[in-house]
Parts: sequence; structure tokens; C-alpha cells
Amino acid sequence: MKEFFSKYIALRKHNMQVAWKKAKRSKNCYLFLLPFAILFAMFYIFPVVASIYFSFTYYNILEPPRFLGFSNYINLILQDDVFLIGLKNTLIIAIVTGPLGYIMSFLFAWLINELPRMVRSVAVIIFYAPSIAGTCYTIFSIFFRGDAYGYVNAFLQNIGVIDTPILWLINPAYMLPICMIVILWMSLGTGFLSFVAGLQGIDGSQYEAGYMDGIKNRWQELWYITLPNMKPMLLFGAVMTITQSFGVCDVTMALCGYPSTDYAARTIVTHLFDYGYSRFEMGYACAIATILFLLMILCNKAIQSLLRRVGT
Repeated sequence: MKEFFSKYIALRKHNMQVAWKKAKRSKNCYLFLLPFAILFAMFYIFPVVASIYFSFTYYNILEPPRFLGFSNYINLILQDDVFLIGLKNTLIIAIVTGPLGYIMSFLFAWLINELPRMVRSVAVIIFYAPSIAGTCYTIFSIFFRGDAYGYVNAFLQNIGVIDTPILWLINPAYMLPICMIVILWMSLGTGFLSFVAGLQGIDGSQYEAGYMDGIKNRWQELWYITLPNMKPMLLFGAVMTITQSFGVCDVTMALCGYPSTDYAARTIVTHLFDYGYSRFEMGYACAIATILFLLMILCNKAIQSLLRRVGT
């Protein structure tokens, strides 16, 4: 055993020496990367580390942080019923809109890729526009107004389905489903564009070779040629979809109010917004952010393991 550890340590030292020599030879490359590395550390790594640290403290901005240990996390899990409601709603939104939005983005990108070039450009703009338009909330709030002037209520009354208008955005039974409809409508975002770019970047000769090797239909072409060539784009789209589905806040606040009735449209990010920007309990808010961060990492790992099997 001692001999094994001595060989292992010697091998580690050798590998570190080789890596250090390679780094010295490539020092000019590292100098060019240094500005980005500094900015990335300042605006990404440091805030994450600081948030994890503050999650173990009581911090209200005006006073120095006071260390509390795991009290914030214990209160979140065992005493904060509103957080548990937000956690449940966030998971429902992520489970429903995440996979559906991801599949919709890829299918629409795949169908649009078959169109002529000019038509394809127009179609991409039309499908991408809802994800960047700030008027979507206004449009859906008009559709689901709680009086007879709302389009949905007026339509249902005209066909005799309902007698009195339904308070769509106040009734807890309807709030979350409507928010998920809006989220799906706005889900064709950056991931959709990456899918379109990935499909256009596949070499057409691969499809010709595939048909010579026995590819018989478009589904086999999709599974054995298209998807394996798009693994980087698929992974990027998955990360963006997870980020969007777990980061839902604006849609629920704009449609259902803040706070929503019986917290029926509460999400983790809404809860974070409440404690961070309304109550200024930054330590508690950082604990919420840390739990959200861990959930997103776990989902990313699970999706990466699934994507590795695509086309194998």
C-alpha cells in the first residue's frame, strides 16, 4: 500500500510538472485570457461564493453580517410554508414547461430548417419575437381579464360554457396553468436560435452517406445524424431551458400580482425577490438563492447524462 501511494504521488508530481511546462509555453495565451478571467471571477464566481457565505448569516445591509450557522436553511425547510409553496410551484413549472419548451424549440427549429431561405428567416423572427417582446404580459392579461370584456370569458359566455365571468388571474385554481401557458409561449428563446444555427451547420454530405449506409426515413436521419451532430447545441439549449424554467418570476408577478392570491403563483425567485428587495433580509435571501443554485446544478447534471446517450 505504501508503494502504491508513493507511485501515485510521484505520478501526480510528474503530471503537475508537465502541466506547468505547458502553461509556461502558452503564457501569451493566458495573458490574452486574463481580462476575461478577471471579469468572470468578479461578476460570476465571487457573487456565488459571497452568496453562499451570506446564506449562513443574518445580514440586512445596514449592519455587519452575524453568523447563524444553518438557521436560515432550517427555517426555510421546516418553518417557511410560503417557500415550500414556491418550491412546489417552481418544480411544477420546471417539469411541465422545461421539457415541453425544449422539445417545442427543437421541433420548430427542425421544421423551419426545411423551409426556403427567405421564408426561414421570416419564420425565425416570428417564432423568436414573443421571447423578447415585453408586451406578452399585457396581451395575455387582456385575454384572461376577470370581467366580460376579457376575450376568453367573452368567448366562453358566447358559446354557453359559463354564465358569469371567471376571475382567471385571481382564482388560485387557474393562476399557475395560465402562467405556464405564457411561459411556453415565450419559451422559443436563445435555445431555439442555437438549434436553428446547429441545423444549418450540419454538412449535407452526411445525410447522403447515411442513406447509402441504410438510413430509411427522416426519423432515423434525425436520431443517427442530426442529433449527434447537435450535441453542443442541445446541451446549450438544455442549460438555457433550465435557467428559464427555474428563474420564473416576471410572468407570475406581472399576471397574478405580488403577492398572488394564497401564494398560488409564488415561485422560488419571487420568494427571493420578496426577502432580498422588499424586506432586505439578505442572509435569508442568499439561502434561497443557494438552494435554487443547487437545484439547477442537479438538473443540469441529469440532463447532461441523458444527452450523452443521444445517437448512441
